[in-house]
Amino acid sequence: MMTILIDTPRLQMRHFTANDAADVYPFLADPLVTKYTGDGIVVTSVQDALNVITNIWLKEYAQYGYGRYALIHKADNKVIGFCGIKFETEINANDIGYRLLPEYWGKGLATEAVAALLEYVQNQLTISQLVAEVDMNNIASQKVLQKLGFIQTDNYLRKGHHFNVYQWQG
Repeated sequence: MMTILIDTPRLQMRHFTANDAADVYPFLADPLVTKYTGDGIVVTSVQDALNVITNIWLKEYAQYGYGRYALIHKADNKVIGFCGIKFETEINANDIGYRLLPEYWGKGLATEAVAALLEYVQNQLTISQLVAEVDMNNIASQKVLQKLGFIQTDNYLRKGHHFNVYQWQG
């Protein structure tokens, strides 16, 4: 049984495992989900998803003690995306990120997940500041951050994407 790190009324979060590759593939490969990410990770198979899990997420848990967490929809008992933080060496800061399968959009799940993650960050990880980089066209994601107290501090262009930068102080 996997240890649940975060539990909300509709969601749970835990570390990813190699066994999650088939569930990770759909949201990492979906063009609707990746439209605004600008991260350049191309996932075209379950093996690619497994590589992301093992070469990125599991390594981040080992190195930093945190990372992107599997987001489980309780009603379906299904991994529907991720929510978590990662240390971005390029900006020397902790970045919050989240992705959900499109059929779970517009239900308040991202807000529920991020709110619970912020509480976890404050109480369990003692991280006092987070940043979020959001494509300026991703209005829904920006609304989630603004609702939870993130303040826009900057914007820039990278790889054809215009990003707004938000900061949160715990």
